[in-house]
Amino acid sequence: MSFVEVERNDGLMVVRLNRPERMNSLGTEMRNLLADAWCEFRDSKDLEVAIFTGAGRAFCAGEDMKESVEKGRVGSSTESAQRENPYNDGTLDKPVIVAINGFAMGGGFMLTERADLRVAVRGATFQSSEAKRWLLGGHSHGVANNLPHAIATEVAFAFRFTAERMYELGYLNRLTDADQLMPVAREMAAHLLSLPPASRVNTLHMTRAMRGRVSDELEAYAKLLHNHGALSDRVESRKAFAEKRKPNWKGWENPGDRERTPKFRAAGK
Repeated sequence: MSFVEVERNDGLMVVRLNRPERMNSLGTEMRNLLADAWCEFRDSKDLEVAIFTGAGRAFCAGEDMKESVEKGRVGSSTESAQRENPYNDGTLDKPVIVAINGFAMGGGFMLTERADLRVAVRGATFQSSEAKRWLLGGHSHGVANNLPHAIATEVAFAFRFTAERMYELGYLNRLTDADQLMPVAREMAAHLLSLPPASRVNTLHMTRAMRGRVSDELEAYAKLLHNHGALSDRVESRKAFAEKRKPNWKGWENPGDRERTPKFRAAGK
């Protein structure tokens, strides 16, 4: 059984995460297989539209934290980080529809965000988990999706959102019952395939250019804050999750570090 299943038919490619027993969490093998699938989609002369979905009760639960605990560090493996993945890089010139069949958490939330069109089942759950895992990054979700500041703040602080609320906020294009998820996604794909190729590609590039982005100044600020605090808390958050217990936060290597946070931006260091 492959962790990523791929179907190809009449110009359409379906990429399905297939690790339901682990809620399609992103381990090294899953990341590598996804990179291969998206490179194939990019390079194919026959495949023009993709549907990205998952098997089981989750679209993707994000980082495989059990693997992270075993490695003793967070993030992609060196091998995965070095692999080209045009979906993650935003370099595909072909549209991707994400069909969200359940939980979309952390890195799984980010995978839905990178799609061009989004359809989800009623009752699906979304959460940007960075703040729970000693990571900074949730702020970018609000910017990329042009969410109001109060909503973007709620996202960044790892509150959970239902699919119904995400639809009301304009994040989702369609909301469906579970048995209609793939039919609706395929209907959207058929519409895209009916468009002239130049219209499809040019419209895609223009609409992507309209997306919000974090300024270079704020990206530099985020980089400074990313390593601010007790770095041991990164692994502690994952150990606590794996052991189903409350985290034992250290918080700060030096208690005085808390006072440095607002000074970073003003001082530029």
